[in-house]
Amino acid sequence: MNPLNHVAIIMDGNGRWGIKKKNSRNSGHKEGLKTVEKIIKQAVKKKISYLTLYAFSTENWKRPKKEIDYLFRLLENFLTKKLNELHKNKIKLKIIGTKNFSPKLNRLLKFAEKKTSNNKTLQINLALNYGSKSELIDALRKLKNSNRKITEKNLIKYLQTSNIPDPDFLIRTGNTKRLSNFLLWQLAYSEIFFEKKLWPDFNEKDFNKIVKEYKLIKRNFGNV
Repeated sequence: MNPLNHVAIIMDGNGRWGIKKKNSRNSGHKEGLKTVEKIIKQAVKKKISYLTLYAFSTENWKRPKKEIDYLFRLLENFLTKKLNELHKNKIKLKIIGTKNFSPKLNRLLKFAEKKTSNNKTLQINLALNYGSKSELIDALRKLKNSNRKITEKNLIKYLQTSNIPDPDFLIRTGNTKRLSNFLLWQLAYSEIFFEKKLWPDFNEKDFNKIVKEYKLIKRNFGNV
């Protein structure tokens, strides 16, 4: 059976769920947070070391300002209410992406990272204002400025996920089959599971089913 160390998730479908159920995209984002908590608990239960969640992409700034503001208020409230619980459960929080938010949210994110920095049970990598193409360009620029030889090994050192193993598999909910500029380098050899359910409808049973399926896959990495 395949060992499982790192799961990445594109949490797609919140807005569509909200429109369908409540005639409000924001209600879908709120409901999606409940799913986040469920999956965090399952990751801890299964002794998964890393969980990377695509929360807000560099392209998401194109959304209506009211929706963006609501998303960030949700994040602020979640961290304010749940940070102590995460810390108590020895969960580490790391932000990947550019912290280009309000001073209040930037401070809160920095505080959350510092407070949980020594925790070992589970590391949650929260992708905020993240875009893989920008990450790769930035990494190449830093590598060039370092005067080191341009190699795969050296480039990895400048990715925001340096010191984090690549995901074993990716889940994307919402019945959409694309990567949407998420971890393009890191997902090169990851298994990918596209899930029809919208994120708020995704549950522990769905997650466990994918974990079980992943563990039975024959992974060759170019070999036979």
